[in-house]
Amino acid sequence: MRGPLFYSKILLFGEYGIIKDSKGLSIPYNFYKGALKINDHHNESTLRSNKKLKLFLAYLEDIQKENPELVTFNLKALKLDIDKGMYFDSSIPQGYGVGSSGALVAAVYDKYAYNKITILENLTREKLLILKAIFAEMESFFHGKSSGLDPLNSYLSLPILINSKDNIEPAGIPSQTQYGKGAVFLLDSGITGETAPMVHIFMENMKNEGFRKMLKDQFVKHTDACVEDFLKGDVKSLFSNIKQLSKVVLDNFKPMIPKEFQTLWKKGIDTNAYYLKLCGSGGGGYMLGFTEDIVKARKALEKYKLEVVYNF
Repeated sequence: MRGPLFYSKILLFGEYGIIKDSKGLSIPYNFYKGALKINDHHNESTLRSNKKLKLFLAYLEDIQKENPELVTFNLKALKLDIDKGMYFDSSIPQGYGVGSSGALVAAVYDKYAYNKITILENLTREKLLILKAIFAEMESFFHGKSSGLDPLNSYLSLPILINSKDNIEPAGIPSQTQYGKGAVFLLDSGITGETAPMVHIFMENMKNEGFRKMLKDQFVKHTDACVEDFLKGDVKSLFSNIKQLSKVVLDNFKPMIPKEFQTLWKKGIDTNAYYLKLCGSGGGGYMLGFTEDIVKARKALEKYKLEVVYNF
């Protein structure tokens, strides 16, 4: 048995900011995908995944007990499948900021939730918010705290525009230019990142008034501007705002940038060959890069692995 495929996602803009009501823009990334699967061939990673699903089942039982109005599952069927050895067969790298747990949550909801909201119906804002709330509860099992956006993106397989916490909508993004020189790319740090400790550092920083002021006056301001520029296709303004955003992150989010990449980050800002930003919570995994000239960026980053995800 193999269930439907769910894709990874990339949060282009809004990491950390969406906790404080900045805008955000998330797009599906079909290069990586995962599906629930049952077969007899097991190895270390499928057994590990099966074990994780057992723990997830216990967590879902608790959610259902505490808040049956929010969501209920066919837990009996889920338990039977897990006992048969079901696992999440996925090419999505874990701890890389591209939504591995989000795709798993979407797959479990899709197969086992009762009265599920389907992607075929008219998705009103209210339905999107209900889905987001369900997914936030479910994904908290993996991260301690979740916005629910990763699973939502994976489930709908649509770009999602976050206007604020209570205002999200599917977004039309400008279509890619096949031979455009400008590009958004993923830069592999080669290190796995853990979301929970990074979020903890951020929450600790939020107790500091200066940090809160910087977040509102600089980080959120440039993030919102980037989202608007990207959706309008205003590339010139977009790059000027990304450069500012990249600077703000380098100055204020140092723990989220692996040490050996801080110099590389600064080099991009100084040479304008590329600008880096966090992809997800940071601390490892991928970093997101933006460049007006991919050839120039590849040359400047020739020692590293780049994956282009969008062309301007």
